[in-house]
Amino acid sequence: MQFRILNLCFLVTAIAVWSCEPKQNEKQSMNPLLQEFNTPFGVPPFEKIHNQHFEPAINEAMKVHEEEVAAIVNSKEEPTFSNTIEALESAGELLTRVSRVFYALNSAHTNDSIQQIARDMAPEMSRHSDDITLNAALFERVKSVWDQKESLDLNPEQARLLEKTYKQFVRSGANLSEEKKDQLKAINGEISTLTVQFGQNVLAETNAYQLVVDNEADLSGLPEGLISAAKSAAEKEEMEGKWVFTLANSSVMPFLQYADNRELRRQIWEAYMKRGDNGNEFDNKEILRKLANLRAERAQLLGYETHAHYVLEESMAKTPENVYNLLNQLWEPALEVAKVEAYDIQEMIKNEGHSFEAAPYDWRYYAEKIRQERFDLDEEQLRPYFSLDGVRDGVFMVTQKLWGVTLKEIKDIPRYHEEVTVYEVLDNDGSHLGVIYMDFFPRASKRGGAWMTSFRSQKMEDGKRVAPIVSIVCNFTKPTGDKPALLTLDEVTTYFHEFGHALHGLLSQVNYGSLAGTSVPRDFVELPSQVMENWAEDPLVLKMYAKNYQTGETIPDALIEKIKRSGTFGQGFATTEYLAASLLDLHYHARTEPLEGDVNAFEKKSMEAVGLIDEIIPRYRSTYFNHVFAGGYSSGYYSYIWSGVLDSDAYQAFKETDLFDQATAQSFRKNILERGGTQEPMELYVNFRGREPDIEPLLKKRGLQRVPVDRKL
Repeated sequence: MQFRILNLCFLVTAIAVWSCEPKQNEKQSMNPLLQEFNTPFGVPPFEKIHNQHFEPAINEAMKVHEEEVAAIVNSKEEPTFSNTIEALESAGELLTRVSRVFYALNSAHTNDSIQQIARDMAPEMSRHSDDITLNAALFERVKSVWDQKESLDLNPEQARLLEKTYKQFVRSGANLSEEKKDQLKAINGEISTLTVQFGQNVLAETNAYQLVVDNEADLSGLPEGLISAAKSAAEKEEMEGKWVFTLANSSVMPFLQYADNRELRRQIWEAYMKRGDNGNEFDNKEILRKLANLRAERAQLLGYETHAHYVLEESMAKTPENVYNLLNQLWEPALEVAKVEAYDIQEMIKNEGHSFEAAPYDWRYYAEKIRQERFDLDEEQLRPYFSLDGVRDGVFMVTQKLWGVTLKEIKDIPRYHEEVTVYEVLDNDGSHLGVIYMDFFPRASKRGGAWMTSFRSQKMEDGKRVAPIVSIVCNFTKPTGDKPALLTLDEVTTYFHEFGHALHGLLSQVNYGSLAGTSVPRDFVELPSQVMENWAEDPLVLKMYAKNYQTGETIPDALIEKIKRSGTFGQGFATTEYLAASLLDLHYHARTEPLEGDVNAFEKKSMEAVGLIDEIIPRYRSTYFNHVFAGGYSSGYYSYIWSGVLDSDAYQAFKETDLFDQATAQSFRKNILERGGTQEPMELYVNFRGREPDIEPLLKKRGLQRVPVDRKL
């Protein structure tokens, strides 16, 4: 999918025939990214932004940022918190604004041109960042303020900003020799380029595959909605009379769950798990090996034992040992339950008269059969009660009941794709809190998964609150024919999850943008999102929002009871595949020696070492592990389970009182959602809960209480 590329020279010639090459200030005035966003609430003017605007805008914004930094460095005044730390906080505003728009589109609505710009600009952006953090004169001013910190009259948030700024310089190599700084710059540049390439390869591999079915008998077992979606996909490809299934989660996962044709399950499964591992132009094996080694080299250059030690220093966990401690506590009970689940699957295969050994592409299929047999629950029974609009109303209802926050759709506002919906977010007194974009359906221009991002972070400016502009992006089941989008239960919880991230950004009430909202350690950022998931499946809440899209009937108590009884079903598999990926991440990044040889062999040996059974693979195999090799979760994929301990314990605070208890809700808002990164995460949690979290609620929630474990995180 391509944006239309306008011929700027033609447009200028139509106005002034004497010049086809605009002067610099004329270029800037023509570029909407470099102008004030004169739009409702200051959202990006998407309809005016085209591909050719990005690279010159990024380059100009970097130039402006360099000038702002030079002004700080060349100041004749003695370094102070105001003229150095706060000045640095304010510098680069234009670059932040431009790059957020660019990278949001690169993830949610990309094309060949944008991807090429991302590849070209990655080393330039890395160089720009290094030129600032490795600027000796600038660091001297920052260090001067840091050294005075005991005598400065700073409030807690100012002290936190000073600490964060100083540590950022030190952790970026400010204390290195000039020779080592040059080495670091080279490493950072290469890492940035490889990271972009890894993610683009995964997207290309995902988009390249289609399972085309031309025999209706091969659709046996598949739900009607999935068949209809596959038929629509085929029609778009001008394949009349056929059905097309893809590697988008909303297509591949239900196919694996319901398709009776084992050979087709094998084909689509192998395509899914071989992404980035096909020996073609999109192969990621050598890229990820280089990334792991470059990260290790950088960490050791900076004085850390491993990349994991470097990353985790700024997390709640603090050390790899603490992460391993938590993961190992959970691994044994999770694997034990998974082995029981595997036995049940093999027994069903045998009882059906088959002699084959269960393979990974059999797991979801037979697990669904067992669920239906054991609990009389077919997930397709639930879809009619989970229309996208109905779930949205449920998310909004929970938000309003907890925090008095309401949302009002905005129709006449710029958006980057026609499917995107936009809402103004209002506080309980009617005041403006922010704007949220919501983008729900898969397309070739969007990477897989679900995430939240920000076009603008909250901050205070001249005594006034600058309201945030956030976005949640998902890949939910699309509407088909005359049916609305009907979600799976997993998609429902994903909506609640991402909206929890959005609330973390929207409800922020801090002074400095770099401390606002989700600007917290990775293993804390998932708390607001994961705690929201708990309301999605609560029986009381389900009765409030789960309505049949055709009849308006509230979800029956009998169906809710089935959901409740099956709540821990499959948690051995789900927890084991997740923990396997978390351990794989650490195995790559807690190494002291370079990674040599084939990464597939490394992955296999890594999983054999922890005892992963053959029927399960890590949730993300190495070659498509975007979180770790194309995102910000290297050494941090464990964060979801760490935050799982927090969210399970936090939800207990509501269960102990009332699901919508206002005292508890306001405490969570004031101590967690509004505070961003202004304090240490554990301090924020204790301020809310009155104590450190207990692991027992997580074990109970997942049905993993079979092995004694430590009670504290």
